[in-house]
Amino acid sequence: MVMPPPPLPQQGLRMNHLSLSELCCLFCCPPCPSKITSKLAFLPPEPTYTLLCDESGSRWTLHLSERADWQYSAREKDAIECFMTRTSRGNRIACMFVRCSPSARFTLLFSHGNAVDLGQMSSFYIGLGSRINCNVFSYDYSGYGASSGKPSEKNLYADVDAAWHSLRTRYGIRPENVIVYGQSIGTVPSVDLAARYESAAVVLHSPLTSGMRVAFPDTKKTYCFDAFPNIDKISKVTSPVLVIHGTEDEVIDFSHGLALYERCQRPVEPLWVEGAGHNDVELYGQYLERLKQFVAHELVNLST
Repeated sequence: MVMPPPPLPQQGLRMNHLSLSELCCLFCCPPCPSKITSKLAFLPPEPTYTLLCDESGSRWTLHLSERADWQYSAREKDAIECFMTRTSRGNRIACMFVRCSPSARFTLLFSHGNAVDLGQMSSFYIGLGSRINCNVFSYDYSGYGASSGKPSEKNLYADVDAAWHSLRTRYGIRPENVIVYGQSIGTVPSVDLAARYESAAVVLHSPLTSGMRVAFPDTKKTYCFDAFPNIDKISKVTSPVLVIHGTEDEVIDFSHGLALYERCQRPVEPLWVEGAGHNDVELYGQYLERLKQFVAHELVNLST
């Protein structure tokens, strides 16, 4: 039996918690997409870590608070390298490279979910990467953790671009060895990046089709003021795409994952986790088994 990685911290979108009056105010005429985005989506937590730079300015030390809930020893923590990089929009974002396996062929470029930061995700990255034989590279969005600026849709895209280029230049990881992995709101920068750059593969974990479609499930088309339009970008992704979604997701309905899967150019067999919600997909045994099969066999065969 394959043991699951540590559970993901609770995370989700704010859309389901707005009152009718708040929604009416958000979508008044003319609507402002940036205000809709910030009101509906972003919930940066109080930082659970700090990054301290040495006198040379080249080496950063990661300090985790108790709220990060670190579940490993100092030895595993030594396998984590952190640094800061600047985005095209002028923000400095925190990046984390987790060396999980010396034999790893692939590196996950992981865009995490909402209401968490790198400190809270660090144990999960160690557990996941070591179990599926992948290294993990992740980053905090502008306004999250040690990253500067404020969260916004435009900053999301600049943030993932900076992470992609850091992974390519700092570590020399080639695109054919990168798996672009997005979870929940992290599927937004992941789909945007994958629509512009080809990679080994894309994993969409509990993805959303668009902001309006989450807030208003009967929405049938993308309006000019809609935020996070994954549904319009997914068909431009040329890499193989694995969609993972819980059938009882209470935050982003299962229909979002199904709709994105149906629009993929190169879909692989999806994972519909029967009975899983938004925050517990990774606790089901088939989650790790599907990822291991995808990484160790399907991707290897696709690249040979």
